[in-house]
Amino acid sequence: MIQYQGVLKKMQTDNQKTVQYYLDMQDDFLNMNQLLDKEIALSFVKYECLNCHKDKEIYRQGFCKKCFFETPNAGDWIMKPELSTAHLGIEDRDLAFEKQMQLKPHIVYLANSSDVKVGVTRKSQVPTRWIDQGAHEAIEVVEVPNRYLAGIVEVALKKHVSDKTNWRKMLTNDITAVNLVSKKEELSKYIPSEAKEYYLDSNQSETHIHFPVQQYPSKVKSLNLKKSLTYKGVLKGIKGQYLIFEDATVFNIRANEGLVVSIEV
Repeated sequence: MIQYQGVLKKMQTDNQKTVQYYLDMQDDFLNMNQLLDKEIALSFVKYECLNCHKDKEIYRQGFCKKCFFETPNAGDWIMKPELSTAHLGIEDRDLAFEKQMQLKPHIVYLANSSDVKVGVTRKSQVPTRWIDQGAHEAIEVVEVPNRYLAGIVEVALKKHVSDKTNWRKMLTNDITAVNLVSKKEELSKYIPSEAKEYYLDSNQSETHIHFPVQQYPSKVKSLNLKKSLTYKGVLKGIKGQYLIFEDATVFNIRANEGLVVSIEV
């Protein structure tokens, strides 16, 4: 058995013919695809806040409670882009950081991971954002110059289409067939007037993504490593930010950021 230890952060990805997944374990860099069909043992060691790096219980998004309410990396505008104010020169927590993040080209997209949903991402995060959501296909709808405009487009479109991923359906590969090109055209009439000029009319092709999954479960059970402390199973797939095991257990790496774990292979 080879043992690795480090604080969990979302897996890095490379969109090749099949998505390649990499887990940064501080002193080691694991290509998770190479662990398919191997038995893996996971153990909870302690917490490590991704901001202050202290052993404090993780509250949300990999941060302890104090850091979650203080770090600019967890401002409300991240989950709700329509709350962005950097384009007005108004600070939320750190204006220099917020300008750097918000005043960049953003994409509003449609993605299909189980059914069609609308979402927002920085242009530099295409197609990473789609991979992280487990979307097997996606299409860009608008490209705007800041996060606020992307947010108001998303707010308008989510009155007509979901903005949530059904993670259980995504992991069981229970997919509704959707023509994203047609859906994009159908929704274009709901784009707010201040963003209509940014509609990507010429983009008429979907991006397709293939995940390294050998066996989909018929029903999933989510691993809570903080409660169970240890788990052992054979890795059969990786989709979104989830590890899928032979016994239908799934482990969400993103939702467990800030946990220091040991991995034995």
